[in-house]
Amino acid sequence: MSSLSKEKTREIFTTYGGSATNTGSTEGQIALFTKRIQDLSDHLKNNPKDHSSKRTLLHLVGKRKQLLNYLHHKNLDRYKKILESLGLRK
Repeated sequence: MSSLSKEKTREIFTTYGGSATNTGSTEGQIALFTKRIQDLSDHLKNNPKDHSSKRTLLHLVGKRKQLLNYLHHKNLDRYKKILESLGLRK
């Protein structure tokens, strides 16, 4: 298990945040958290006793939920668009 490379992070923010340097965009952060959550979930399938990673996973899920709630209240169109593009909440 490793953290995301700079290239992958730039790619995520370019796709969802508008530009690679726009790391503060809500959509980019949600996409980054989603990628990290997917990676940690895969790691925990192979290593179920890794409690540190499990705690990190729960922390990331909570942070993503906070950002989704913020976006839902601020701009419903952007919220629906990010849910559709990431495949969340079917």
